[in-house]
Amino acid sequence: MTAAARPAGPTPLPDSGSQRIDPARSACVLIGVDKYPGGKGLAPLRSVRHNLIELRAALTDRSVWGIPEERIVTVSNPKTSADICDPIRVAAQQAMDTLLVYYAGHGLLDRDDSRLCLTLPGSSEDKPETCVDAGYVRRAMKDNGAAMRRVLILDCCFSGKVLQMSPTGTVAADLGVRAAVKTLRDIKGSYVMTSATHDRPSHAPDPDECSAFTGELVDVLRKGIPDGPEMLGLHAVFREVRDRVVERDDLPTPQEPQDESQNGVGDLEFVRNLAVLPPLLAPDPLVPAPRGRRWPWAVVAGALGLGIGLAAMPAVDRWQEHTREPVPATGQCATGAFLLDHSDVLNKQEADGEKLAGLSGLALLPGGNGEALALADNEFNRVFPLRLGPSGSADTLEPSAQTATTLRPAPGGRLPAWMDAEALVVEKGGRTILVAAETGPAIRRFDLSTGRQIGADLPVPKEFKPWPVGGAQTGRTIEALALSPDGRHLYAGMEASLSQDGDSRGRNLLRIQRYKGTPGGAYVPDRQYAYRAADGLYLTELVAVGADQLLALERQYAVGIGNAVRVQRLSLTGAQDVTGEQALFRRPADEFVRSEKLFDLAECPPGDPGQVATKGPQANPLLQNAEGMALGEPWTTGNRKGWRPLYLVSDDNLNEVQITRFYLLAVRV
Repeated sequence: MTAAARPAGPTPLPDSGSQRIDPARSACVLIGVDKYPGGKGLAPLRSVRHNLIELRAALTDRSVWGIPEERIVTVSNPKTSADICDPIRVAAQQAMDTLLVYYAGHGLLDRDDSRLCLTLPGSSEDKPETCVDAGYVRRAMKDNGAAMRRVLILDCCFSGKVLQMSPTGTVAADLGVRAAVKTLRDIKGSYVMTSATHDRPSHAPDPDECSAFTGELVDVLRKGIPDGPEMLGLHAVFREVRDRVVERDDLPTPQEPQDESQNGVGDLEFVRNLAVLPPLLAPDPLVPAPRGRRWPWAVVAGALGLGIGLAAMPAVDRWQEHTREPVPATGQCATGAFLLDHSDVLNKQEADGEKLAGLSGLALLPGGNGEALALADNEFNRVFPLRLGPSGSADTLEPSAQTATTLRPAPGGRLPAWMDAEALVVEKGGRTILVAAETGPAIRRFDLSTGRQIGADLPVPKEFKPWPVGGAQTGRTIEALALSPDGRHLYAGMEASLSQDGDSRGRNLLRIQRYKGTPGGAYVPDRQYAYRAADGLYLTELVAVGADQLLALERQYAVGIGNAVRVQRLSLTGAQDVTGEQALFRRPADEFVRSEKLFDLAECPPGDPGQVATKGPQANPLLQNAEGMALGEPWTTGNRKGWRPLYLVSDDNLNEVQITRFYLLAVRV
């Protein structure tokens, strides 16, 4: 098949009611398999995990489609056919409007009868009985519930097999196609979208990103189609996705998505086109309502929801523009991250006559009362005590600063005039801090009450020093510092690659040095880890989540483009000790720290124009030169129970066109 099979024009859906696919009366099942520990010949698909996270975030976003959280279920790494089909049958009972099912993983063709087989973690490429016949999924969708429409999206190799038809329009003779196709053709309406043709693979070129097809699908849902209609149907979304995938030049072989629409389902209004429409007013449940007059806007949100179902979208949007308050910069950045607030209140301010500038490190003080320390990387070597928010508030930033503590040498000792201090951690008890400085580089302990250094510098690996001693780049040495919750391990991260380590296709190959010791006592080098940063980004901060689990803050700046800021989730479990390795270039992938994106700040909602101050070009006005990061304890009550507050701060580099900005996010780690 060389083209999508669909009716020549829109066909009204008999007895379909509303011509919009209603998220409040629909149900969705997202299925993904990224691990294949028991299979043969099937490599892991790390991109699938990103697919599930990002697609769920897009579908639940009220500005896009807005399916309620209780109506969407994610099935990760199902072990049996029943683990796939049973959730579909349950969702089919729940859906009155539309049942949407998505699958991502390896797809195989049975060599005997060419059936499309969806794989499980224990599947083997030469054993079709270890897979799930695609026809079973289609029948699970059809045989249950009263949904008016059934939508199937497949992101796997050979997925177009479910659409393969004979030239006369009858179902092809083989059993696999008959089972896969016919099962949805005797209901009122169905729609199928596949990532590839019946004889071509699907691709996932970057394991730290979504697959090629789902990545483009999410991007179209999130950003819309310029010059398109205000509401996009499934087929309109598909056309844009197909064109983007076909035009990609980073895929090893061509990939052409396919689709098929029965009874006009593909032409029904599905998602809002965010390229031409503003975000909706209604906030996410995890995000506080705008400050001020709150109860009237609950009524407005309800009226708006009713208006969407009963009236034309253009009229609703015109009504909104004249009546609503500005939408603040709050909301979902990714499935595991919500932007709660940001604040520029300390930008270009002073504390007791001293400039609050160059803030490159951030650490919370023990006690959980919103008190923190911010480290300045300028020549004054200062640590500013902060209060990040009002007492009792878990979702509001109101930072304020007090008189700074100047870092001083021990009696009889000396410190460099320019330490270029970049990171700090608070040791147990809150009386001492460890500070990492790029000059040297060095890691030192200071008494917080006096600012005096205590003891000698911690030992730093020779290769972490600049030429001619080591291979570090001057000004890009130790930038990140993290202390494990029990204080037994200290982690020091290099900002950029050592000269001998190089990069991997634009990704910096970095070293993270782990120390072992006791709080307030000696720390000695223990293990060294290899870490690949995201494309073109540098490591600026680490925080420890638990044993061998870290969060990494990465950022970059490009003239004329602006900043990029991303937080990655790191697992050191299984990563090899690379102490003594001469170079990381060409080292096997399984020796590196495993990482996955937690969120990209560019993907957080910026609110209405003017809600976020900006100077100079940025992909999102929220973006600034984020360098400091601190993670709070999990919330134990409220609608964010189990989530944790994450704070970021940007370094203005003593530059008038850069902003000292604080961010507060809720993250699930």
